[in-house]
Amino acid sequence: MNQMNSEDLTLKEGDALVVVDVQNDFLPGGNLEVQQGDEVVPAFNKYIEAFQSKNLPIYATRDWHPPGHSSFHEKEGPWPPHCVSDSKGSQFAPDLNLPANAVVISKGTGIDKDAYSGFEGTDLDERLRSDGIGRLLIGGLATDYCVLNTVKDALKLGYKVFLLRGAIRAVNVNPDDGEKAIKEMTDLGAVPIRYEMLR
Repeated sequence: MNQMNSEDLTLKEGDALVVVDVQNDFLPGGNLEVQQGDEVVPAFNKYIEAFQSKNLPIYATRDWHPPGHSSFHEKEGPWPPHCVSDSKGSQFAPDLNLPANAVVISKGTGIDKDAYSGFEGTDLDERLRSDGIGRLLIGGLATDYCVLNTVKDALKLGYKVFLLRGAIRAVNVNPDDGEKAIKEMTDLGAVPIRYEMLR
């Protein structure tokens, strides 16, 4: 079981916050909206403030697709066009208080390959290791796709992962996809936490 004591949840050197794909197209009204996706923004702002207060690094992943990306309906992909690079939909949520020194990781940048994980086809792992990071606090959009795959890759790579339960929302193509994804992540070793548990 993933039992944590309060000492484990003290933010310290070696910790990083990973904000997954909190972009306009995934918010209500966006091209690929996640229901209640905007609710992760105030939750993340609290984590961002906590990390900034301790000078700890913040990483933000983003879909950054070229026009005509292989994941789009027009190319017989599963999704409507979304997060086309430099479009309004690809921008981070306007109320998300990402600091100027946040490390931005762009994924899905090639036309023929999709990437749900922030580690896939990026230098995220190298950047984290160069920063001496061992523990990741991960949340974002969407629970059942990019958060799930980012968490799975982080665990495979040997990071300790805390899943930010208050800062995730699911697409739920099937009604229980989000809950299934949470169970899969926790079964693999991710520890679900809420902001109030931090020290």
